Amino acid sequence: MIFRMGELFCGPGGMALGALNASHEFTQRYGNNFTIAHSWANDLDIETCQTYIKNITPDNPHHVYCQDVRTLDIPALPAIDGFAFGFPCNDFSLVGERKGLNGGFGPLYTYGKHVLESHRPKWFVAENVSGLLASEKGKTLKLILSELSQAGPRYTLSVHRYHFEDYGAPQRRHRIIIVGIQRGLDLVFRVPKPTHNHTNYITASEALSDIPVSVPNQEPTKQSNQVINRLLHILPGENAWTANIPEEYRLHVKGAHLSQIYKRLESDKPAYTITGSGGGGTHVYHWSEPRALTNRERARLQTFPDNFEFIGSKESVRKQIGMAVPPLGAKIIFFAILQTFAHIKYDWINNNIPFGEQST
Repeated sequence: MIFRMGELFCGPGGMALGALNASHEFTQRYGNNFTIAHSWANDLDIETCQTYIKNITPDNPHHVYCQDVRTLDIPALPAIDGFAFGFPCNDFSLVGERKGLNGGFGPLYTYGKHVLESHRPKWFVAENVSGLLASEKGKTLKLILSELSQAGPRYTLSVHRYHFEDYGAPQRRHRIIIVGIQRGLDLVFRVPKPTHNHTNYITASEALSDIPVSVPNQEPTKQSNQVINRLLHILPGENAWTANIPEEYRLHVKGAHLSQIYKRLESDKPAYTITGSGGGGTHVYHWSEPRALTNRERARLQTFPDNFEFIGSKESVRKQIGMAVPPLGAKIIFFAILQTFAHIKYDWINNNIPFGEQST
């Protein structure tokens, strides 16, 4: 069976690449014709759409609708069997004003609900930051789950806070993943059992080794002497606030002291979370060299392959990489969806975010 998949807020293609990789591995392992094929995608940012087209749909650029989701004619989109959307997380992030559903981004999940009601896919995958758990003391997540579960044909939900480093990603990235399956299909998605722990995590040094000079998006960031001298006094794992930095190189700012400001990676551990920001010391910094990571290095920590080329300015690419869903994390979810529909058993664990009758 071929599941035609549509995407809202598709980003540069992390979710789509994960789905394609899951399909390829599923066919290789089981030989069954359960695959996921791209149908259409939507995003607002032009350069992000160009990246998606180049890497995911080079032969079908018209399948990507580069426009504000609020202007998208959702009912008129091609039919789909599966649906993915990483609805914008800005208003749910633990960093920032935390406006929740009252912000400009918070209500955008409702367009995902609209797709479920208009196209009634057999399954869907929704992704957001862990900060969604804290929004309005959990009330926001409860509302979103209730509306998604009741949308269209109604869905049985699996809600879990995934730690992607526990599945082989070289980065501590924690995200809420909601998987919904049509209730009438009598199938239940189970959270795949983690494959890694502190004894075998993939480290930053492992992920960043042997990067060819010729790969795209490997341009270095020019560092000022001030930044270089500051970094020389910051040890791996330390940041601008915890390191013993001489007075002339210290930061003198008021307000919150974010832990990722000029924070250096630790070579023997997974990286800390890669974000879309980059100003004010948030580029992510090498553990031994006094410099920010290149965009290709950041992409590797996000599990994008070296042949995945990001389009746009260096700042745009940095944002695309940081906002993306890691393809490896997406692959794990989609692979388990294919196993579920093929009635293939796999090792699983209980959801850690119970939701009504969907709690297991």
